[in-house]
Amino acid sequence: MPELPEVDALVGFLRERVVGHAVASASVAAISALKTFDPPLQELAGRTIDAASRHGKFVDLEVGGLHLVFHLARAGWLRWYDELPRTLIKPGKSPIALRVRLDDGAGFDLTEAGTKKSLAVYVVRDPADVPGIARLGPDPTAPDFTLDDFAAILAGRRTQIKGLLRDQSVFAGIGNAYSDEILHHARMSPYALAAKLEPDEVERLYHALRHTLDEAIAAASGQRPDELKDTKRTHMQVHGRTGQACPVCGDTVREVIFADSTFQYCPTCQTGGKPLADRVLSRLLK
Repeated sequence: MPELPEVDALVGFLRERVVGHAVASASVAAISALKTFDPPLQELAGRTIDAASRHGKFVDLEVGGLHLVFHLARAGWLRWYDELPRTLIKPGKSPIALRVRLDDGAGFDLTEAGTKKSLAVYVVRDPADVPGIARLGPDPTAPDFTLDDFAAILAGRRTQIKGLLRDQSVFAGIGNAYSDEILHHARMSPYALAAKLEPDEVERLYHALRHTLDEAIAAASGQRPDELKDTKRTHMQVHGRTGQACPVCGDTVREVIFADSTFQYCPTCQTGGKPLADRVLSRLLK
């Protein structure tokens, strides 16, 4: 799943290539992906793309007073073409969910692999009309997001820190992978309760969050969409590395498995050498 650093890079990539160009056409191949009907998707045709921005994991293209907003979810991706294919998209016969053609012949497809379809596309007059954007918490990479802000959010929350970091209404843009990386960098158990963290632990976690995301953003910046997945994977310390040696201490990276996700951690770095029990309700990690 693309998270804040990858989405930030996608926005930067699109900003350089689509701003100033008009939308020649926009067509949806997976009707379930389109979550709005007013304004209609066809209203984008002929309008100029004025800006590209990010809200958490949402990409927002401002198109002549309207906004084309999309969320790639778990298995979605953006495929860019300097010359967009002219082949007809057949609904249900390809992974393509949306195709956008620009006035210069370039454009992009939004694709989604697998059978569980969660990719979402919206055409709205205001990004706040998208429910997922309206409920977003603060952007943890914003320059004005301070340690005091972070501490105030954690205070009194008897919630496991892993789930809290992933909650989009608490912190916008952090998902499963980077929450693993943040907690590893902070040397903190995913099961630690936010309300019970000591002030020095809160500070350590805050700096781990900023450091991890800032480094990931820097690594992803300037990458093409087809390069971003490998860049993300290469920079992971524990996420997706089950059974491999922790690059910090050499212990074996372990994982906890849930119905629809897993997370990875290093026992030596994070839990005093003890493997975690695999009994947490999956709802805590949504």
